[in-house]
Amino acid sequence: MEITKLYVGNLNYSVDENKLQEIFSSYGTVKSASLITDRDTGRSKGFAFIEMSSKSEAEAAIAALNEKDLNGRNIKVNEARPKTEGGGGGYGRGRGGGGGGRRY
Repeated sequence: MEITKLYVGNLNYSVDENKLQEIFSSYGTVKSASLITDRDTGRSKGFAFIEMSSKSEAEAAIAALNEKDLNGRNIKVNEARPKTEGGGGGYGRGRGGGGGGRRY
């Protein structure tokens, strides 16, 4: 069996892993439900990853749940993309140039 990982975004902060497990299990076997939380506060960041036991189950969950209301928010459900190497902030991205001030 091929496990398929799903990204679930725009979650209401009141939604927990048990609720996600319950909702997604209607479309197949949920191998895991991981709510992403802030490491300092422990509060939800509003997204999660769900692992379904097959691609067809994952596709059924996407078709049924993407853009559907869950606790007052339209959630986003799609196949998770693999993490890319070297992600994250680099030097000077989006912060303008350096220098300035000195004239000769």
